Amino acid sequence: MQYSMKLLDEIITVKIDRPMGSRHPNYGFIYPINYGYIPNTISGDGEELDCYILGVFEPLETFTGKCIAIIHRINDDDDKLIIVPENKSFSDIEIRVLTDFQEQYFESIIIRSDNT
Repeated sequence: MQYSMKLLDEIITVKIDRPMGSRHPNYGFIYPINYGYIPNTISGDGEELDCYILGVFEPLETFTGKCIAIIHRINDDDDKLIIVPENKSFSDIEIRVLTDFQEQYFESIIIRSDNT
């Protein structure tokens, strides 16, 4: 969590490994948004730090945008960054709705910097 907190308000490049419209390899659901990770990082689960891309409605391979929030899972050790185009913003409610396809299975809080 400490590492992901340092990324709030930063411009980040994300590698998309599950583009919008793709199917989850194990659970079969379709990704309604782009989902990826930050290469060469380590999250609490030992994998690279995951990111939801909001505000872009076409499948992507990479994306560079601003980290506006962190979904911190209380019952799982896997934070998710919320990355958006620099000129966009989303409320906590909008973030919850757009990530519910996956986050509905976890308890979480949304963390933002004091600058937002």
